[in-house]
Amino acid sequence: MNLEANIEAILFFKGEPVKRKKLAEILNEDISRVNEALQSLQSSLIGRGVTLVTEGDSVMLGTSADSSALIEQLTKEELARDLGKAGLETLSIVLYKKEVSKKEIDYIRGVNSAFIIRNLMIRGLLERVEKGGIRGYSYKPTIELLSYMGINKLEDLPEYENVLREFEEFSKNESVKEISESDGK
Repeated sequence: MNLEANIEAILFFKGEPVKRKKLAEILNEDISRVNEALQSLQSSLIGRGVTLVTEGDSVMLGTSADSSALIEQLTKEELARDLGKAGLETLSIVLYKKEVSKKEIDYIRGVNSAFIIRNLMIRGLLERVEKGGIRGYSYKPTIELLSYMGINKLEDLPEYENVLREFEEFSKNESVKEISESDGK
């Protein structure tokens, strides 16, 4: 597979902005080759349903202007529906962990949660925040979500301390399991 196709696959999988430098690291390529491939990808997406969105040093796949009305209609229909099991799972994780990375959410759920996180952000239930001094983002509940739920602070959630302990225990067990598995290899 060529560099352009690999970049497209990474951006599709991530579902969020990725730094050019990070793409170069992932692909073990020179930044100039990554930039050339991004220009080529942008050209090849002209007239398609998706486009390459660039903001500063970050890039991501987004909806093309020609498809935006269709996607806006689908989004309205999607927002009118219930959150569903995946949405509720993700919300629960974020609520009880207070602030959590996409990687942690994916790990706990066992699946890629980019679409669900985006959906919850569109609904105004989650917000994305930059991690201080660390690359990437974390997600936290919005004040509107707390208000909607009728709670003043996250600690008012049912069984808050117990659920938090369960998360910590799960994380510890998984870390021990990973270490044991790596020792056996």
